[in-house]
Amino acid sequence: MASHQNHKKYEKRLLIKTTHQNTGASSGLLAEFEGAVSGHRDGHGFVLRDDGEADIYLPPNEMRAVLHKDRVKARIVRHDRKNRPEGRVTEIIERSSNPIIGRLLQESGVWLVAPEDKRYGQDVLIPKGATGTAKTGQIVVVELTEPPALFGQPVGRVREVLGEIDDPGMEIEIAVRKYGVPHEFSDAALALARTLPDAVRPADKKYRVDLTDIPLVTIDGEDARDFDDAVYCEPAKVGRGKGWRLLVAIADVSHYVETGSAIDIDAYDRATSVYFPRRVIPMLPEKLSNGLCSLNPNVERLCMVCDMLVNAKGEVHAYQFYPAVMFSQARFTYTEVAAILANTRGAEAVQRKALVPHLLDLHDVYQALLKERGVRGAVDFETTETQIVCDEVGRIEKIVPRTRNAAHRLIEEAMLAANVCSADFIAQSKHVGLFRVHEGPTPEKKTCCATT
Repeated sequence: MASHQNHKKYEKRLLIKTTHQNTGASSGLLAEFEGAVSGHRDGHGFVLRDDGEADIYLPPNEMRAVLHKDRVKARIVRHDRKNRPEGRVTEIIERSSNPIIGRLLQESGVWLVAPEDKRYGQDVLIPKGATGTAKTGQIVVVELTEPPALFGQPVGRVREVLGEIDDPGMEIEIAVRKYGVPHEFSDAALALARTLPDAVRPADKKYRVDLTDIPLVTIDGEDARDFDDAVYCEPAKVGRGKGWRLLVAIADVSHYVETGSAIDIDAYDRATSVYFPRRVIPMLPEKLSNGLCSLNPNVERLCMVCDMLVNAKGEVHAYQFYPAVMFSQARFTYTEVAAILANTRGAEAVQRKALVPHLLDLHDVYQALLKERGVRGAVDFETTETQIVCDEVGRIEKIVPRTRNAAHRLIEEAMLAANVCSADFIAQSKHVGLFRVHEGPTPEKKTCCATT
């Protein structure tokens, strides 16, 4: 074991010594630059410099002792005919901690894993006894136990068996681990989730406005699995004229997730839910994401509400925020609502007869809000989203454009109105808030828009 370690140290010294001996004589080539290694499927690689300057090309022989995503110091030794820098690694600062996903193979009695990501230019040797329960041909996750060297391949052990290459959803399993998506909750978060109630308790309703008699509804895509927001609209007198009362409710996650708790820590690491075809990796444990914090129909749920009065011109005349308890009357899809708005005597409308008037009111306030946004010069983006269609076993069949209809726009406009009220509330209250500022359109796009 000791001789093996000394051999590794010798290889590292040899790498650095060889690099120094072959360094160009020009003083401009002596500087060292730090960066991350980016491998290429053809065997060469690049150092992506931290200072943002041109990437340094690494020939295949320089890639033998490093792997994709390692952090290194490199020195430029020459420039090619197009003045692109070529370099050599002088020091390995930090080895990448990312696991390697690949297929377990056996060649001439030797176990190895061929990485799925071809930017890892070398197969990983797996010693006997380090394959775990994995079988030949299966997709596995490998943890390196020895990094590559000038005269030796990387060595690792099988940490997790994902399954067969043709298993449904295997590409998702690979992507989750390849990009480091947190997909397992901590034991502490799961234990805390188990202590939460299965339904809203009487004590939870204390100091909340009771909106259970208001026919709030959710409107989402056909494939939605959790329901974050609900809407309701009715005609109302605003000032001396006519208008609407518009309610936008969102699930009150803060009631169940305390700052600094185990669930909060896991949610902070995840930042958001991640959506794949036929699978969702939620930000919160399922008891919250699909239960208490999902505005499912016909059950009480805690929510935060933006209650707005909108005048006939589409201007928000007044608003207020408050915690409430609600009872969703229906789970609508965009397709269903669009069909009802297009034909109030159709089959869809007949099935939802009691709620049709409120959907029409939502459509009216949407048109007013949209018109007012146009008056003040707000930008309206018309983009085409895509939808991945899978077969019964989860394989991707086709990718089709997702058509936006009146129901999509209706919800978007209601959410925009609530967000504007939120921003105004933060500004008026002089609270610290986080805002995302988009860059303005280029002069070319302004000219294009002006001529159309």
